[in-house]
Amino acid sequence: MRKQILSAALASAAAIGLAAGATTTATAASSHGRAHAARVCATTSSPTTAACSSMKLVNDQGVAVSPSGRTITPNAISGKSPADIQSAYKVAGLSSGGRTVAIVDAYGYPNAERDLGVYRSQWGLPACTVANGCLRIINQTGGTSLPRFDVGWAGEQALDLDAVSATCPDCKIVLVQASSASLTNLGTAVNTAAKQPGVVAISNSYGGGDLADSSYGSYYNHPGIAVTASTGDNGYQGGSYPASSHYVTAVGGTSLVKDGSARGWSESAWSGAGSGCTTLNAAPAGQTTAMTACSGRAIADVSAVADPNTGLATYAPTTKSSSSWAQYGGTSLSAPIVAAVYALSGNTAGYANTIPYANSAGLFDVTSGSNGTCASWCTAKSGWDGPTGLGTPNGTSAF
Repeated sequence: MRKQILSAALASAAAIGLAAGATTTATAASSHGRAHAARVCATTSSPTTAACSSMKLVNDQGVAVSPSGRTITPNAISGKSPADIQSAYKVAGLSSGGRTVAIVDAYGYPNAERDLGVYRSQWGLPACTVANGCLRIINQTGGTSLPRFDVGWAGEQALDLDAVSATCPDCKIVLVQASSASLTNLGTAVNTAAKQPGVVAISNSYGGGDLADSSYGSYYNHPGIAVTASTGDNGYQGGSYPASSHYVTAVGGTSLVKDGSARGWSESAWSGAGSGCTTLNAAPAGQTTAMTACSGRAIADVSAVADPNTGLATYAPTTKSSSSWAQYGGTSLSAPIVAAVYALSGNTAGYANTIPYANSAGLFDVTSGSNGTCASWCTAKSGWDGPTGLGTPNGTSAF
């Protein structure tokens, strides 16, 4: 049955021009208002309930658009492709050897396998299905009775699945769906993810308030597995959990633009990238007070593209039954990219968040841009800074 559903989805995509010949520049007869980034998930006032860190470009009517404000039509996809991501971060041609990245999010997404199939078919990536063993979808305790649908969190899951696929096409994926967005349920899902065979990295594209590891750290304390977490999309804000945990790799965000340099790309700190300092948790090994001006744990550690205006072309749900292309960003994009780079490296012994501090020469240092006005944690500079951490992947040598 799953094969029939996936085949139907792929056939439908091809029929409307989403096969390999589709262009990557959005066009339309008209547009309605300027493009702006809209949050995909509802925000929350509870520090122990998470909001996802995903954003997509829309116009004033909520219709998906390109950065120029042009409506995205089926024949014209806006946003970065897998080839762009692999080129920018110098991971093209690398193999994970079939290692597994786990993605933890809240709520259900009934068409996750179907939509991932459309995405991967569009870009010529190998199929990743339940039937061929590449994809597994489980609930927070490891069962197959999945949570209720939530369109915002389902969009988050689509971005995470597509970002891992774009960065590491041969990675296997386990999608773990928590029953709700409480950090207790999400943390339970992380513990379940860590127990799945072959998992070397766990991506968490969400955050709550600044919390202590003494209360929630047991969910994220998994030596030997790279646990990544988004720093958030609110600019300088102080700590955000689980990014502020001692145990995770906190992933900030950049704007990524193609240029004529030897690298072929340039990056600056994205204005929305979360950063800050918490005194509730200890800094990871290699991160010092002299480096961060923080007596505790500072975020970010590393970063990748997150600016929705330079974001990823993503095939994501618009309703429980329908999906379409849109351009997505937020640190929900950067966290799964970095998780996939860890999987490509195969080097996740001990606490993986300490590895880049010992190998920072293997990163692209981001030295321009800011995310606010503050004394120490807002402006990109040479070496460590708040919005981008130590920098962005330059292959896998820093991971």
